[in-house]
Amino acid sequence: MSDIIFLVISLGIILVGAELFVNGVEWLGKLFNLSEGAVGSVLAAVGTALPETIIPIIAILFGSGSAGKEIGLGAILGAPLMLSTLAMFVTGLAVMVFNKRRTHGSRVFADYSSMSRDLGFFMIVFTVAVLAGTLPPAMRYLQLLTSMGLILGYVWYVHTMLSQERDIESENEIPACYFARHCQAPPAGRVSVQVFSALALIIFGADLFVHSVKAVALSYGVPAFVLALIITPIATELPEKFNSVIWISREKDTLALGNITGAMVFQGSLIPAIGILLTDWQLNTGAVYSAILTVASSSLLYLQLTRTRHVSAGMLLLCGLFYAIFLVAVFQGVITALPI
Repeated sequence: MSDIIFLVISLGIILVGAELFVNGVEWLGKLFNLSEGAVGSVLAAVGTALPETIIPIIAILFGSGSAGKEIGLGAILGAPLMLSTLAMFVTGLAVMVFNKRRTHGSRVFADYSSMSRDLGFFMIVFTVAVLAGTLPPAMRYLQLLTSMGLILGYVWYVHTMLSQERDIESENEIPACYFARHCQAPPAGRVSVQVFSALALIIFGADLFVHSVKAVALSYGVPAFVLALIITPIATELPEKFNSVIWISREKDTLALGNITGAMVFQGSLIPAIGILLTDWQLNTGAVYSAILTVASSSLLYLQLTRTRHVSAGMLLLCGLFYAIFLVAVFQGVITALPI
């Protein structure tokens, strides 16, 4: 019973952290005159991606032998999969839930240039990273060159996003800064303290959630591989999901989707680059299979976005189908030795 109580408490901590975070990064964007795309795809995305980013690095550096390496590789490939499938599905559900209070109903109108850049860039760099994992050990030098290219590519992406003109429509759309409620223009220092405090709450809450889920699952006899492959990554992606739901409810679609697609770019370029540098980066068939599902889900969103200039709730919900396919593959043994 105590583990269930801690589980509920951890969810509350993550929710509070997410609310503080979305408020803080919106004010940071305003204070530094950043575009809505940059706020969602860079500040929010990188910040909330910290929990699942730390896992593979710690696993690779401090894990025990091949087990640590497999956990690290699985986490690196698992984060983009979760973001492009389950996180999009949850966002689609949020759109349907708040459908009647939204001006555009079930259609999501995010900034087209930011969204198309995010998805297009992600599909390219992530595919390159996965293909590098199919090269033989004798071509290690090409993998290292790929790693350098991925790092430079992400630097270019961040520079491009931060160079966009600010497009957040009105100051009145941002609620008062929680750490400076009586200031019309809160000090940057106080806003920064709020953002870092929120990140600390999110990371602490996610860590508590993971441990609580493990304890509850073990108490009820849930197999260990289910925990490794499914439950833990869902927990580490909670910050992105909560942030996006909050922004969808407030019709800030660019921030909502940019939070996810920006994290996809970060997790699909910079983190694989680190993985290539720290491991021999030899991916098995199951790893490639999961990567194909990731790119396929992203491709559907990209195609609809380029054709209609918006994304529908139905398409976001369809992304969940690819996660269902992944689960079937896991339970059927198609994907093995891929602890995410």
